[in-house]
Amino acid sequence: MFSKLSVVAVSVLITLAAAIPNGAPPPPVTPPTSPQCCTSVVSSLSGAASAVAALVGLDLTGLDVPIGLSCSPITVVGNNCGSTTVNCDAPEKEWGGLIAINCLPITL
Repeated sequence: MFSKLSVVAVSVLITLAAAIPNGAPPPPVTPPTSPQCCTSVVSSLSGAASAVAALVGLDLTGLDVPIGLSCSPITVVGNNCGSTTVNCDAPEKEWGGLIAINCLPITL
């Protein structure tokens, strides 16, 4: 009796553990709407993007999008970026300008 109960209990615990996701889900990818001036744009699969994402507590697992590094918003028309001008998903304030998601080049 007790051996069957323990097998059922262990099975339930294993099922629950498999159903609970590890860490936070990746950020949603939406059409980019935030003009940014970024030092560089790299793949979310790159080591540089992973390192910066880890610094801000962001999980990029499962994403394959361009990532802007060291970004600042472009707020003035004609702003001289001097780096890479891109449209990104609006970065979260807590990321401190270190990273922006889904950055596509702005072509004029």
